[in-house]
Amino acid sequence: MTLQDLYTQIGGDYEGVLGRLMNSERMVQKFVLKFLADGSYELLLRSMEAQDYPEAFRAAHTIKGIGQNLGFTPLYELAGALSDALRNGFTPGAPALAEQLEAEYRHTAEAIRAFQASLEA
Repeated sequence: MTLQDLYTQIGGDYEGVLGRLMNSERMVQKFVLKFLADGSYELLLRSMEAQDYPEAFRAAHTIKGIGQNLGFTPLYELAGALSDALRNGFTPGAPALAEQLEAEYRHTAEAIRAFQASLEA
């Protein structure tokens, strides 16, 4: 699997992130692989479960920023919608958006793990 295949699989913006990171595929790969180590997703899950909406907002907003910077378009868009929904505390649409974001995050993480495994093969 190539890095471009990964982006195609997740509906990401490969060309956009490549342009932001000085046309360096090596740099894109480095940050894509670091994505899995970021704790924002786990923080979002814990915060939503604990109904700590200010902290959930912070986690969703962080995921939004990372998703935007890495060109993970669907993840970025869902995280943006969730952070907007949580900006002033709980809103009725927030749990459904959080579920959608969780599914997209898992999809993205699985694709990255597959890409990582292809590098090690």
